[in-house]
Amino acid sequence: MDGGDPLLAWRDRFPILESTTHLISNSLGAMPAAAAAALADFADEWATRGVRAWEEGWWETSVETGNRLAPILGVSRDTVVMHPNVTVASAVVRSCFDFSGRRNKVVMVDREFPSVLYLWDGARRLGAEVEVVPAAPDGLSVDLERLLETIDEQTAIVPISHVLFRSAFILDVEAICARAREVGARVCLDVFQSAGTVPVDLGAWGADFAVGGCLKWLCGGPGNAFLYVRGDLHDALEPHLTGWQASIRPFAFEPALERSPSAWRFLTGTPSPAAHYAARPGLEIVTEIGAAAIREKSMRQTARIVERADAAGIDVATPREPERRGGTVTLAPPKAETVARRLLEEDILIDHRPGAGVRLSPHFYNTDEEIDHAVERMVALAGELAEASESGW
Repeated sequence: MDGGDPLLAWRDRFPILESTTHLISNSLGAMPAAAAAALADFADEWATRGVRAWEEGWWETSVETGNRLAPILGVSRDTVVMHPNVTVASAVVRSCFDFSGRRNKVVMVDREFPSVLYLWDGARRLGAEVEVVPAAPDGLSVDLERLLETIDEQTAIVPISHVLFRSAFILDVEAICARAREVGARVCLDVFQSAGTVPVDLGAWGADFAVGGCLKWLCGGPGNAFLYVRGDLHDALEPHLTGWQASIRPFAFEPALERSPSAWRFLTGTPSPAAHYAARPGLEIVTEIGAAAIREKSMRQTARIVERADAAGIDVATPREPERRGGTVTLAPPKAETVARRLLEEDILIDHRPGAGVRLSPHFYNTDEEIDHAVERMVALAGELAEASESGW
C-alpha cells in the first residue's frame, strides 16, 4: 500500500525518520529540515540586525504565525494569537470571566489533560462552581447526553477537548457548541490532539475560543501554543491576564492600559520569535497536504494498528469506530511501561501513559512497514517479559 501513498513524498523533509521509527506525533511531531533553516534565519537577524529586528518583524510574529494557523483551524485572519503553552492560553481565557454572579459554572470532563484540569479547578477560588463529568463506563469515552445535560443556564464556560489525549476519543463538539449557545454559555475547545491530524472547523462549529499548539501534529516544536477568540467577541472581552503586547500603543509605555481592539488584546508579554520561526515549515507542509488527505491516511493506519493488535491478543484502549478515533491508538500489553521503555531503546518512538497504555501515533510521513515493525516488536517484548516473569528472573 505504501507504494501508492502520495503523502510519503514529504517524508524526506524530516531528518529523524532516517534513523528512527517515529510514531509519537501525538507528543512531539518530527522536525522538518526547514525548521533548522528558519532558526538560522532568526539567529542571523539577531546577530546582524540586533534590536532593530523587533521593528523589522519580530514584534508581529505572535499574530503572523496565528494567521498561518487560521486556515488549518477554519477561521479568518487576525483571530489567532500565539502563547508559550496551552496553560497560559487557557489562563487568558479564564481571566475574561467573572465568576461572582449567578452564571458561574464551569463544565469539564475528567479525561482532560491534567494541566488544564488544574487551571480550571483553580477558578473555584474566584467563585466558580466547577462540575467535572466522569468518563463513560468504558473509560475511553464521554457520555454525550450526560455532558449536554450538565451544560445549563448557570454555565459560564465549557473548556473541553476535541480529542481526548489518553484514548483519542473524538467528542461531538458541534453538539457541545450548539448546547452552549442554547443556554448562553461559552465553549473553549482544546484542539491540541486534533489540529493537524483530524479536520478542525472552529468557524462552522461556532466555538467561542480554542487553544492548542504546533508541538504535536503540526510539527512546529515547543513554545508554539495558540489561542483563537471569535472575532465578534473581541470588543466585549477584557482579559485580566494581560501585558504590554495587548496595548494599542505598546511603545508609548503608558501606565494605564488601553487595549488593542483586535486579537492583540489577548496577548501578554514579549513574544518568542525564535519559536514562531521554527513553526513555519511544519504549518506550510500541513497546509499544503490538507486536512482531508492527512485524516484519510490516519484512519487507515490507525485501523492497521488495531487489526494487528487484535491478531496478537493485545488490548486496545482506543475507540474502534474510525469516526470516533483520533490519530492515536493506545495499546495495553502486559507490563506496558517496561515495554514502552524497551521500544524507546530500540529507536521506536512511542510513549506510555499511566492508566492507558502505550500510545502509537502515525502521521502522514509514516510507512505501513514502520507500523507493522512497532507492533511486532511490542508483541515480542511483551512475550519476553511474560516469559521472564514466569521463570522468576
